Amino acid sequence: MRIALTTTSVPDSDKLAFWNQAITRTLGPQAVTPRNNDPFAGQITADSLGYLKVATIEADAQRMNRMPQHTAQLDRESVSIGLQAQGRSALTQGSRTALLSPGDLVVYKTTRPYTLDQYDRFRMHIFHVPQQAVALPRSDICAVTATTLPTDSGVAAMLAPFLSMLAKTAGSCPPHVGEQLAGTVTDLLTMLIGEQTGESAGERSAGQAMALRVREYVNQHLADPDLSPEAIAAHHRISVRYLHKIFECEGTTISRWIQQRRLEECSRELARRRSVIPTVSAVAQRWGFVNPAHFSRVFRAAYGMSPREWRNAAKAQETQ
Repeated sequence: MRIALTTTSVPDSDKLAFWNQAITRTLGPQAVTPRNNDPFAGQITADSLGYLKVATIEADAQRMNRMPQHTAQLDRESVSIGLQAQGRSALTQGSRTALLSPGDLVVYKTTRPYTLDQYDRFRMHIFHVPQQAVALPRSDICAVTATTLPTDSGVAAMLAPFLSMLAKTAGSCPPHVGEQLAGTVTDLLTMLIGEQTGESAGERSAGQAMALRVREYVNQHLADPDLSPEAIAAHHRISVRYLHKIFECEGTTISRWIQQRRLEECSRELARRRSVIPTVSAVAQRWGFVNPAHFSRVFRAAYGMSPREWRNAAKAQETQ
C-alpha cells in the first residue's frame, strides 16, 4: 500500500511536528530539524515491494538524526541505500561521512545511529533491505557504510538508474512483480558491496572471529577504567594496529565503541525503576567513567540531554 504524506495543507505552526511523525511512520524513529527558519515544506511517499521498503523524500533543507534511543525502538535490522536525486547532503555514521551530490549512492545501517544533513531543497530515494536477506557478513556491509559511491562505473552504474526508475514505479507494481524486484535489488546490493570490499574469505573469517572475541572481552570488562586498545590488544596477542583495522569494518574505532557501550549501560541504569536511585556519578564510575564532567559531556553529545535530565525524564514517564 502506498503512503503519501505532505505538509501542504498543514498549518505552519504544526508542520514540523507533522513532518517528524511522517518520517517516523515511513522510515522509523528519528529526530528531524529544519536548517532554516521558514515554514517547513516537505512530502514523502512510501511503498512496499515484498520485503523491500521504498521511500522518496522531497523537502526543504533539514537534518535527520537517528540517536541511540531511536535504534532501540526498531523491530528489525535493515541495510539502507540512499540515492541522492537532487540537492547536496552528508551522511555520517560511526567515524565516516559520505558527501553526496545528485546521482551518488550511499549505504548505511538502520540500527546504528546516523546523521543525514540535507543542505538544500532536496529529493532522495531510500530503500530498506532486511539485513538477513543480504548474503554477506556484517563486516563487509560495515566496510562500505557511510562512503560515497559514485555511479559512473561498476555495479553502481547499473544500480542507480534501476533504483531511480523503481522509486517512480513502485506504486504500480503487482505483488508478485514487487517480490521479484525486491530480490533483484538485494542481489545488486550484494554485488555492489562485494565489489567495494574485495577482501578474501580467509581474511574476513579470521577478522570476524577476532572481532567477536574482542567484543565479548570488552563487554565483560566495561567497568574497568583501565580498559584501553593497548590492554585489549595485549590480552588477545595482536597488534594495536590490527585491532584498529578490525573495527574500521564497523565504521568506528575501538575506543569509540567502548565509550558507546558504556553510555548504553549508563543510560539503561539511569532509566531503570528502583526504590533507591543512584547518583549520576556512581553510575558513571560503575561503568568505567572516571571523570564526571567528561561523562556528562559525552552523554549529552550522544543523547541530547544531561544524565540527570535523562534520569528525570524516565521518572516522569513512570508517573504518567
